[in-house]
Amino acid sequence: MRMAQAKNEQQSWRDQFFALKNLLPFFRLIWQASPRMTLANILLRIIKAGVPLATLYIGKEIIDTVIALMQGEPGADQNYLWLLVGLELGIAVLSDLISRGITLMDSLLGDLFSNRISEDLIRHAAHLDLYQFEDPVFYDKLERARRQTTGRTILMSQVLQQCQDVISLVFLGGGLVFFSPWLILLLIVAVIPSFLGETHFNHRTYSLTRSWTPERRELDYLRFIGASDETAKEVKIFGLADFVTERFRELSDSYYRANRQIAVRRALVGSLLSSIGTLSYYGAYVYIIFQTVGGLLTVGTLTFLAGSFRRMRGMLQGIMRRFSSIAKEALYLQDLFDFFALHPTIKSAPQALAVPQPIRRGFTFENVSFKYLNSERWAIRHLSFHLEAGEKLALVGENGAGKTTLVKLLARLYEPTEGRILLDGVDLRDYDLTDLRQQIGIIFQDYIRFQMTAADNIAIGDIGRRENLPDIQSAARKSLADAVIEDLPDRYEQVLGKRFANGVELSGGQWQKVALGRAYLRNAQLLILDEPTSALDARAEHEVFQRFAELIQGKSAVLISHRFSTVRMADRILFLENGRLLELGSHEELLARDGKYAELFHLQAQGYLQ
Repeated sequence: MRMAQAKNEQQSWRDQFFALKNLLPFFRLIWQASPRMTLANILLRIIKAGVPLATLYIGKEIIDTVIALMQGEPGADQNYLWLLVGLELGIAVLSDLISRGITLMDSLLGDLFSNRISEDLIRHAAHLDLYQFEDPVFYDKLERARRQTTGRTILMSQVLQQCQDVISLVFLGGGLVFFSPWLILLLIVAVIPSFLGETHFNHRTYSLTRSWTPERRELDYLRFIGASDETAKEVKIFGLADFVTERFRELSDSYYRANRQIAVRRALVGSLLSSIGTLSYYGAYVYIIFQTVGGLLTVGTLTFLAGSFRRMRGMLQGIMRRFSSIAKEALYLQDLFDFFALHPTIKSAPQALAVPQPIRRGFTFENVSFKYLNSERWAIRHLSFHLEAGEKLALVGENGAGKTTLVKLLARLYEPTEGRILLDGVDLRDYDLTDLRQQIGIIFQDYIRFQMTAADNIAIGDIGRRENLPDIQSAARKSLADAVIEDLPDRYEQVLGKRFANGVELSGGQWQKVALGRAYLRNAQLLILDEPTSALDARAEHEVFQRFAELIQGKSAVLISHRFSTVRMADRILFLENGRLLELGSHEELLARDGKYAELFHLQAQGYLQ
């Protein structure tokens, strides 16, 4: 079934040839990485392309001169012989120096290109929409694109070597045609079959690799969970080693069998077609020998033609084989350019407005509904409410009620499927997106524990202030992370996490205090805490939220917590159920209403009393 799928996805010959169009933008990127280094590489290869013809011709002249001197022919000059030997030595030394220069240029230029394309990929991915990262198809594209950021040095070298060999082929072909034109026909017979075979199997290999992208991502994921500090506890306690290993073996063996079938057939067919080329070469060799024995060619010419034919055959085979490989790699390059062709749908409108400083009226949801991509279920449905400027609003509801979705809509990480969100009476879509997000600080429940220094972990909240240590220290004091950091060996320069040498791991509660420091560092008008204190006990969480409420006087805030004793400090509480607004009011008002909020509040209170 897998082979049938791969066969259905095979690229046509036309597709492979058209994929060569990717080489132009590819080399444009290489040129942008370093114009001078690219130009130097090309010039060195042009010089190197003339070396084979020069070497063979000088060799021919040396042999003919030696024979002439041995036979005592008039006009034979020994000085000319040593001049030829000196020229051949000079060319050999120059060729070696040029080869080393080309290798150096390829390596350095490849590194520059890889770094540049990785930067471009990171930057481009950061501008794409959040919903795109939640789409498995997008992740397949991202994975294929990510694989193109490394190893492109090989493709660059292949293309440049191809151009170099074509120039050499033109030089050698001129000499071959001058002495015996029909040898060119034998040359074509020698290489075309192998080229067709290589191209066919490159189609098959590319199709297999592309069709297995989801499974290869799963293999990478299984490698991760099988050997990672983040999953080690669960793997050990639940005895998952055999399960993960067996799942990895099933997938990897399936891919191995599919790939083996292509590899075996490629080897068998390739051997057969290669033997045709070998027979053609020796047919030409025999013909040249007969011409020499018959006195039509000199011994030097024999060596020149035999050497030219052998080199041209090798070069043509290399060109054909390399062409097929380049075409295959060009198909893979398409994955990179396809990714760069993706564009966000959530972006600033032309003539976008700046966010008001300060916000005067607040945010308004007008009949807002939202549905995730490829989902039939409404995450938010017909939601209407107003968040006043300077108000503290708590969001309450069971898991899946739509609380996190609501705050992502506020930050315009998502666009409403229906309805609209206003800021000071103006649609959020009319504001500059970067400015809007700069005015909103969010700490999510699943905040990232960056394997960086403590200072950098807090500076994430406003990366432009990364070098401002006093501001970072102030944010740490506000989030109570200062006590944690002061106990670290290198304090604010201490690397957190165990991924890197000398890193120090923090407890869940300590990490949360560091993450909260990001919210205090950000000079935003709206701060959102999406259950970032879930690892703290009820008393500690209450203290954090109480301190938060005191420190952000005059700013708007949205708090999400499952603990009703914490959310009661908010000005108003919005109770969500299945994405719909069920209740809205202060803690006292909702208790007096004796609805769902009051019911759950009393249930939770009884749990604490027990």
